[in-house]
Amino acid sequence: MGDPIAPLKLTDGEIKFYRQEGYLLIPGLMSERAAGDLHDEVMERMNSIGGFEGNKLKQSWEFKTGSHIDALINSRPLRGVASQLMGGESTLYLPFTAVKGVGGGTFHFHQDNNYTRFDDGMGGINMWIALMPMTPENGCLMVVPRSHTQGTVESVASPDGDAHRKVKYDPADFLPVRMRAGDCVAFSRLTVHGSGPNLTDMPRVAYAIQYHRNDVSWIDKETGEKKLLTTFPRWTNKPVERYSVPAGKRDGH
Repeated sequence: MGDPIAPLKLTDGEIKFYRQEGYLLIPGLMSERAAGDLHDEVMERMNSIGGFEGNKLKQSWEFKTGSHIDALINSRPLRGVASQLMGGESTLYLPFTAVKGVGGGTFHFHQDNNYTRFDDGMGGINMWIALMPMTPENGCLMVVPRSHTQGTVESVASPDGDAHRKVKYDPADFLPVRMRAGDCVAFSRLTVHGSGPNLTDMPRVAYAIQYHRNDVSWIDKETGEKKLLTTFPRWTNKPVERYSVPAGKRDGH
């Protein structure tokens, strides 16, 4: 199975924009056909789990050997784009489905670094790929430009009573990121982001692949010890022959 991402050399202006604003929209990173193949595989996984209707974010880290998702996760060009934006060679951190079910509610504004803490939040990146059109009506991603300049901010447990986090303040200025199938929005672990409710009659389907720069460590919550991610990976990401039910659980990021 071929790589769904073509090699891409970002311009100096694109890299500068990412570092100033904390995010970058990359239109047409993959073809609509490739996005459609991935959409179908993600929905196969969702249907194997069941019960994602009304869910604000259904995540699964499992992917099948030889699948389109497997090809995406192991895409050298995609990792190359992440490396360009972070300013150094990078390694896969965590891939997961990003599905908002029909009737799924607001995902509160948060930073990925509110979960597993990196010692350099700009040394982690989320490559969030739309597998269908994204609009405010179906709960598109929303980002807070330049919020990464605040560093890691204080967070609290989500008022929904789930395992998710939210930043302690309510952002006043945020940007809904409208996307077409195959578009990608890249943002750092420090960029405050969230999503609105899905008011349509179809699930909102995306896939997120996170990377870390190779010199970055994660901080153990129990001991405060810094652990180099290339030596002590936070997660293992291996394909499976068949999906398990339920999806399994991690801390989200």
